[in-house]
Amino acid sequence: MDWNGIFFVNSALLGVGLAMDAFSVSLANGMREGRMKPGRLCGIAGLFAGFQAAMPLIGWLLIHTAVQYFQSLEKLIPFIALALLGFIGGKMLVDGIRGGEEVAPVMGVGGLLIQGIATSIDALSVGCTIANYDWLHAVVAAGVIALVTFIICCVGLLIGKTVGTRLSGKAEIFGGVILIAIGIEIFLSSIL
Repeated sequence: MDWNGIFFVNSALLGVGLAMDAFSVSLANGMREGRMKPGRLCGIAGLFAGFQAAMPLIGWLLIHTAVQYFQSLEKLIPFIALALLGFIGGKMLVDGIRGGEEVAPVMGVGGLLIQGIATSIDALSVGCTIANYDWLHAVVAAGVIALVTFIICCVGLLIGKTVGTRLSGKAEIFGGVILIAIGIEIFLSSIL
């Protein structure tokens, strides 16, 4: 594997593709929390970027160590993503309907971790894509994916904050619907 422009372009494009679910969830989080401070925004984007970088590396490691276990786990990925995003989205939806026009509570660390796992679990399969990379190329590709995801999630959070402030109490309902739709999309696209 050479260190050339194609390697970095491919890694960046892979990052864009993987970050779309995280972008949508970031949009929903930004709508939910219209007064998000810059440090929290970077923290949330960093969390999603970390998961998007870790999952391909875990997939790469599984490919190189225990291929037979990874293949059986791969079939469960759409179900896990649907369950996690459905749970968080359903909770947001119910809270939004119950809460009326009140300000939505800040998403806790546990909820953000579940979102991070749910939006990046499909990136485990990227381990197959980068299986021919040596460990250093795999780590650099994961770093590029993380950087791209971080930028995309920051944009999603900023857009969500702007839209969320305008939507007031309806933002949490809309965000919940987005998360549930993402879970369904991940599930359906992997079984069809």
